[in-house]
Amino acid sequence: MSQAPAQITGAATLVEDAQRRLIGSTPEDVLRWGFANFAPGRIALCTSLQHEGMVLLDMAHRIDPSVHVFTIDSGRLPQQTLDLIEEVRERYKIAIEVIYPDATEVGDLVTQHGPNLFYNSPELRLSCCDVRKVRPLKRRLTSLDAWISGLRRDQNAERSAVVPVQLDVVHGGIVKLNPLAGWTEEQVLGYVEQNRLPRNALYSRGYTSIGCEPCTRATEPGEDPRAGRWWWEQGARECGIHYELAVDAGGTTRVSSERVAKAGSRQDPSGVPDDRSPVPELENA
Repeated sequence: MSQAPAQITGAATLVEDAQRRLIGSTPEDVLRWGFANFAPGRIALCTSLQHEGMVLLDMAHRIDPSVHVFTIDSGRLPQQTLDLIEEVRERYKIAIEVIYPDATEVGDLVTQHGPNLFYNSPELRLSCCDVRKVRPLKRRLTSLDAWISGLRRDQNAERSAVVPVQLDVVHGGIVKLNPLAGWTEEQVLGYVEQNRLPRNALYSRGYTSIGCEPCTRATEPGEDPRAGRWWWEQGARECGIHYELAVDAGGTTRVSSERVAKAGSRQDPSGVPDDRSPVPELENA
């Protein structure tokens, strides 16, 4: 269900206000802005409990202990991630909402293509991500006015223009907060160490980005941090939660050309540059 034009216009105005107010702000300032502008229950943190998600959960919980947190269990998560959910629940005394894919949709997909369909073609991999992750997120976001993610600009090329606050056109024009947009990996790890945050046990085994168990491997020294995600494919190391994806004629997964065209448009406000470097104005980086 998409938002009505009036709702999208209101969200765009709010994002414009954020552009003026939050230049040079800290991640905590961005979170405070979000909590001040959206009613409880209408803003939530979506996290896979990787380092960035743990940093944001810790920051948000310090600001508002009643912050709503949800995660997506695709049905193929490693046990270490499930163990971490329990550890986080115990430490912060919060009930993390766990979102699951539609069982019928998963059953139909697996019956038709097999349980490990993602290895057979980029198109099938995207279909699996769509059913197990993208659709559950979209269903959850229909009840929110804003959501919080752990995207950072230096994670990969596709995320290089991420801004702290943006109009999320992929999800009907709601507001998306990326408080860590301008942070480096060193800043994230420094916060994790300084505050002794819970960590996924797979990090100690050489993993640098953690998703579904069959689609994630450890990385070698010097490899891109997301090289262990869908390592058998060429192109964007993305699942479709943050971007609309397509497979080109050469079998390479890319952010769709339509999405790129929209991102290059300056017709809609997008977000807030931080104090590290100027950022192009994008609708949904």
